[in-house]
Amino acid sequence: LIGAWFGSLYFGMRLVLTSPFSFLMRPVRWLQLISEQHGTISAAPNFAYELCARKVPDVDIAALNLSSWRLALNGAEPVSPATLEAFGKRYAPCGLSLAALTPVYGLAECSVGLAFPPLRRGPRIDFIDRPTLINCQLAQPVSKEADGAIGVPSCGRVLPQHALRIVDERDEPLAERQVGRLQFRGPSATAGYYHNPQATETLRHGDWLDSGDYAYLFDGEIYLTGRVKDLIIRGGRKLYPYELEQAVGTLPGIRSGCVAVFASIDRGGATERLVVTAETRVDDLALRLQLRQQINALAIEVVGSPVDEIVLVVPHTV
Repeated sequence: LIGAWFGSLYFGMRLVLTSPFSFLMRPVRWLQLISEQHGTISAAPNFAYELCARKVPDVDIAALNLSSWRLALNGAEPVSPATLEAFGKRYAPCGLSLAALTPVYGLAECSVGLAFPPLRRGPRIDFIDRPTLINCQLAQPVSKEADGAIGVPSCGRVLPQHALRIVDERDEPLAERQVGRLQFRGPSATAGYYHNPQATETLRHGDWLDSGDYAYLFDGEIYLTGRVKDLIIRGGRKLYPYELEQAVGTLPGIRSGCVAVFASIDRGGATERLVVTAETRVDDLALRLQLRQQINALAIEVVGSPVDEIVLVVPHTV
C-alpha cells in the first residue's frame, strides 16, 4: 500500500502488479515481469530472493534481462548475507548489478520506511563474533574466516527528519556496537494502535517508540540482530532463532524456509526449552534419526547448546 500504490501514485510512476500466489506457484514470473516491463524498483522479503536463487531452473532464466533493476529492496524479514550472495551470483549473467541489492529496514509503525542504504552501494556486511553477541550482547568485529563469525547486513542510515537509537532495558542509550532495543521517532511515526490504548502505552517510551527489534549501530548505520518477541532466553543466554532456522533449512531432506525455532516453557524448571520444528518428506526411520542428529549438531555449532526437542513434520505443516 505505502511503497507500491502510494509511492507510484505520488511520483507518477508506472506500477506493475501481480498476485503473490502467482509468484509462489512459479517464482521466476516475478523476474520475468521485471525483464519484460523494464522494471527499476521491486521489493520482496528475503525468502523470495532465496527461492529465486535456489529453486528456479537454469532454462527459465536464460532469456532474462535484469539490467534495468536499480533497486532490489530486501526487507520485511531478516536479510541473509548468504541469500544476497547467492542471488547476486545467480543473476549477474542476466545483467543484474550487485549494487542493486539493497537491504532496508522499516515497520508499519513508521509508515513502512525507517532506514535505507545509499543508492547503488550494494550490501555492506559486518562480520561479528557469535559467542560475544550471545553472551555479552556486543557486536565484536572479526574476520569473515574467523571461527564463530556471523555476517549481519547493514540496513543503512535513518531517513531524513527521523531519528533512531539503541537502548538498554532501562531506556538508557547504548554505545556503538552494543546490542539493545531499537527505538525511533519522526514525522512518519504512528500516533498509536487503533482502539488499543494498552498496546499504545507499551509502544511509547517518552517521545520515542519501541520497534520491537534488537539491533546495534556502527558508523551511523543500523544492523538488526533479531525480534524481541522471538528471543529465546536459555540458561541466562540470549539466543536468536533465525540463524538456526536458516542453517537447518540447508540440510538435505529439510524443506528450506519451512523451519521454525522457538521457545517452550519448561514446566518443571525456570528456563525455556529450545524446540526445532522442520518439514521433511523423509519417511525412512534411519534417515530421520540422522536428520535429528544433524540438527542437534547444528544447534551446538550455531547457538552453543543442544536442542531440547526436534519435531519433524510433513510438508505444509509450518
